[in-house]
Amino acid sequence: MKLLQEEKDILNSVERGEWKRIPNFKREAQRFQSIAQATLRKDKRINIRMTGRDMIHFQKKAVAEGLPYQTLISSILHKYINGSLAVKSA
Repeated sequence: MKLLQEEKDILNSVERGEWKRIPNFKREAQRFQSIAQATLRKDKRINIRMTGRDMIHFQKKAVAEGLPYQTLISSILHKYINGSLAVKSA
């Protein structure tokens, strides 16, 4: 497996014993797991209007990615609001 330089640096740091387990690790791990589950819970619905052509494109892309089209749209929106969506110039 090929690692990025940052990953290699972290691995070397761990192997040198520079990392220590935090106090109450089990409790903290459960706390962060609960936070992650709450973050990923999809509990809101929205309705949007789009052109039929755009909808067909979403559905085709979703099939190519092996995802339901709603999941693809949700993922795109999530990436956009978190600033990680790269927009390609025309």
